[in-house]
Amino acid sequence: MKIVFLDAGTVGRDINSDVFGDLGEQVIYTATAPELIKERIADANVIITNKCKLTGDVMSAAPNLKLVCITATGYDNIDIDYAKAHGIAVCNVKGYSTNSVAQVTVAMALSLCCNLRQFNDSCKNGVYTASGVQNRLEPVFCELEGKTWGIYGFGDIGKKVAKIAEALGCKVLVCKKTPVDNYECVSLSELFERSDIITMHTPLTNETFHSVNEEILEKAKNNLVLVNTARGAVNDEAAVAKAVKNGKIAAYGTDVYSVEPVNEDNPIYSIKDMENVLLTPHMAWGAYESRVRVVEEVHQNIRAFLNKEVRNRVDL
Repeated sequence: MKIVFLDAGTVGRDINSDVFGDLGEQVIYTATAPELIKERIADANVIITNKCKLTGDVMSAAPNLKLVCITATGYDNIDIDYAKAHGIAVCNVKGYSTNSVAQVTVAMALSLCCNLRQFNDSCKNGVYTASGVQNRLEPVFCELEGKTWGIYGFGDIGKKVAKIAEALGCKVLVCKKTPVDNYECVSLSELFERSDIITMHTPLTNETFHSVNEEILEKAKNNLVLVNTARGAVNDEAAVAKAVKNGKIAAYGTDVYSVEPVNEDNPIYSIKDMENVLLTPHMAWGAYESRVRVVEEVHQNIRAFLNKEVRNRVDL
């Protein structure tokens, strides 16, 4: 059994990725460029990856491939139809990053709601000192008590954020495919019409791709704080950038981008220096505990597969 980890660097240098030796021969790469994937998986039985794109054409270069393990929950980088057609099992990891992503989501939302970036800058650039006034109250910020917090996508992360939002005194609205008990569920349009804050936790699918677009954003309240820790392409990034520039979105934070790392061609790059914009480098999932957990879970997924057990399979 040969196990090839294509991009171990994506789980961090402080995490031991060299832990699969008890399951078979292991080959660990810190990163793998697209043009090297076929060569590196040619004799693999198991592939572990996070960000490498495994199309049908790529997987066809690995005739002995039996299992693909993703060090993530989302598996849009994998051609699932090809895997199913060729008897290749695919496993993801669920729930490992719930606490980490929820924590960063709320931290980002609170920072934007309280204008912390601007207040921090005023202390560091000397404006506060030069004012001679003991306090600085501009830009104005408001309490969250009584505000409406909209949640787009209501898996484990969305549910965790909902509990935190309620603890802060917010009314929670939910947009998801099927209604849930104890929360008011609304359409995406109504979510934007009624919410003061919206945090995004939906997976990227054909249905959700660019679902937050110019038409939806036109329905938003003018004081909307929008935070995306889901997938970059759930947003039409050009429409979001336009809405931030024209003041339709009061503040925007994102940890994810349609192409990563974010580059200068991305419309979001054009708003990166605005005071009401907070950008982070796809780190929300990556608390230390979360990264330890994901490697342990992948180890268990491989062990279960070898024992002919079904565990975290997304191809079935």
